[in-house]
Amino acid sequence: MTPFAVETRGLTRRYGPITAVRDLTLQIATGEVFGLLGPNGSGKTTTIRMLCGLLAPSAGSASVAGIEVTESPDRIKERIGYMSQKFGLYEDLTVAENMDFYGGIYGLADAGGSRSGRIAEVVAFLGLERRLPQLAGTLSGGWKQRLALACALMHQPALLFLDEPTAGVDPAARRSFWRTIHTLARAGTTVIVTTHYMDEAAQCGRVAMMSQGHLIALGTPAEVAGQVGGQSLEDAFVILQERDELEAKQP
Repeated sequence: MTPFAVETRGLTRRYGPITAVRDLTLQIATGEVFGLLGPNGSGKTTTIRMLCGLLAPSAGSASVAGIEVTESPDRIKERIGYMSQKFGLYEDLTVAENMDFYGGIYGLADAGGSRSGRIAEVVAFLGLERRLPQLAGTLSGGWKQRLALACALMHQPALLFLDEPTAGVDPAARRSFWRTIHTLARAGTTVIVTTHYMDEAAQCGRVAMMSQGHLIALGTPAEVAGQVGGQSLEDAFVILQERDELEAKQP
């Protein structure tokens, strides 16, 4: 079994003549907060979908929590939590009902109190006590974000995938969210996040920057900025965007 939470080896995904991800090789340690960055169309979402077992690779391989994605994609789904910018909540259900529903989806037994016990743990961890009877649709963006994270954590996943999790959320809620992420990582949860906020990316231990399906830089935020030729991650991101736009205009 690999000692890494995630390990990819030449991971590739093609759509006909288009290669969305090409020969991606990287390793992510257990308990790491890892950022996956790049302009639109760089291959981030395709990479995440393959690692989640939702999309089969065209070539190469990957292991997630010790499970090969090409062999047991359904088992991977049992070990991971996924949270997107759209949150995926049922707005006509209360906070408590959403958590109970997702607990059932993830296979937590209702008998014996295992599901209710886990709900109580997550509620206490995220400070949701006073929101339990409130309809999800009436929550502010920050509280919806917190509830979405609660639902993703119900089955105590070994890995947490966060796809643009703070889009449209106010700065105070973003800061609180990142404190929670680092608390989870210190407890051993591996967190993989995509974001367009470079100040958030700078809070990752390491980041991978992709462009047109290629991994072009990997390391700490400062190392990646230097590898791309910028003084900061924001500089590097702008450089990549401009480079991709120029290449797209070439015949």
